[in-house]
Amino acid sequence: GVSSPSSFSFFADFSCTPTNQWPPALVQRQLLAEAIGTFFVVFAGCGSVVVNKMYGSVTFPGICITWGLIVMVMVYSVGHISGAHFNPAVTTTFAILKQFPFKQLPLYIVAQLVGAILASGALYLLFDPKAEHFYGTTPVGSAVQSFVLEIIISFLLMFVISGVATDTRAVSIYFPLPISGASMNPARSIGPAIVMRNYKAIWAYVLGPMIGALAGGFTYNLVRYTDKPLREITKSSSFLMSLSRNR
Repeated sequence: GVSSPSSFSFFADFSCTPTNQWPPALVQRQLLAEAIGTFFVVFAGCGSVVVNKMYGSVTFPGICITWGLIVMVMVYSVGHISGAHFNPAVTTTFAILKQFPFKQLPLYIVAQLVGAILASGALYLLFDPKAEHFYGTTPVGSAVQSFVLEIIISFLLMFVISGVATDTRAVSIYFPLPISGASMNPARSIGPAIVMRNYKAIWAYVLGPMIGALAGGFTYNLVRYTDKPLREITKSSSFLMSLSRNR
């Protein structure tokens, strides 16, 4: 599920030199990259939200473009180091699908949450937003509606990631799906919620993406039309490897 220094594999099997240090130096670098990536994704994305709420100068299309661009930039920046998950739902899904070392799952989630919380804290210090300028995720309708929506869009997110980033038969393009104001990412919701102490319907934005991502990953695994296990497909090549070849 993470990249090794010897290749640009997006979801290569993890390996490192045996050492008494835990986590190993390689994993430490991956965790730092994941925390930095999540920090800037949340800082830029949620920053566009708070600026728009306070000054009305960004607009909804601008917010969408900001999310898409920052995700793309950070994938290109640290994808070859950490795999550029930036999302506990994505990491959890790949761990369950055996595309990521399960023992690293808690470490990655902690790194992602730390990055999201630090980014949310930085935004709070910079803008000192009031309660009505909350830059987290809250339901417009009911919490149940938001929960169902999160499942559906997170399913799509993980289905696309599985196809584009892990199956070498797919067309090697970058598809920056996380460009909407919806969550699809528990870290993106938890960070602002903790900093601004607004936990309204937070369960919908944590459980929804987890359930949707798992369903999307498993569904793609069922419909990919090959007898090879997904982990064998991802060993041979990857999305980021194809990017490196085209540079």
